[in-house]
Amino acid sequence: MLFRSKKKTEKPVYDKTGKIPVIRASICTGEKVAGFRDEKTGKFEELMLLCNEGDKEKFMLVYGVKEEELRKEW
Repeated sequence: MLFRSKKKTEKPVYDKTGKIPVIRASICTGEKVAGFRDEKTGKFEELMLLCNEGDKEKFMLVYGVKEEELRKEW
């Protein structure tokens, strides 16, 4: 007998203080990665690979990002 339990979906604890939500897109391959860029250092931290529009929505929901806050970089 197999027991299957539902995984609890916990929001990751992430400090967004001083960070800008960004989607980085490759011009050559079209690959998109979502993450946060530090305002002071400019360092980008990748958090999620975006394969489709649903992944973008999931990123925004999980990390509490609004559409108007999200920037796109090439």
